[in-house]
Amino acid sequence: MSVMLITVPLIIFMVVVAPLWLVLHYRSKRHSDHGLSEDDFERLQSLSAKAEALQERIHTLEKILDAETPTWRSKS
Repeated sequence: MSVMLITVPLIIFMVVVAPLWLVLHYRSKRHSDHGLSEDDFERLQSLSAKAEALQERIHTLEKILDAETPTWRSKS
């Protein structure tokens, strides 16, 4: 009886769960190996350009604040 308690779940796991697990694992592995799609790459380029523009704006604002209020950095 105790052998059946271990054998039945093990057989169910090996027949149902393990193959499904392997198929899903290798499908996701194959999908991730392709890298970025064209849309994702364009979106990444766009976000990168926006980040650079925002960085330039921050740099300009810091220059203005440094000129008008030289001690603004030590106040925060």
